[in-house]
Amino acid sequence: MQPRTEKSLARSVEGAVKEYLHTMDDQQVTDLYELVLTEVEVPLITCVLQFTNNNQSQTASILGLNRGTLRKKLRKYGLL
Repeated sequence: MQPRTEKSLARSVEGAVKEYLHTMDDQQVTDLYELVLTEVEVPLITCVLQFTNNNQSQTASILGLNRGTLRKKLRKYGLL
């Protein structure tokens, strides 16, 4: 059984993707996977950083990343 928050997140993502695809009408959709990951990853990292008072080691642990990977993502998104 999944925790309630995972189901809620899944429903939120599903709804957002359906809405996005609907608004695109006849326009060709490409790179949706990368778009979704980027759109979710930035606020996820930002929220966890705020929660840990910018402690990168704690943030990496909460996210299940090693600290080096977190720093790479922080640079990628201009969050350093």
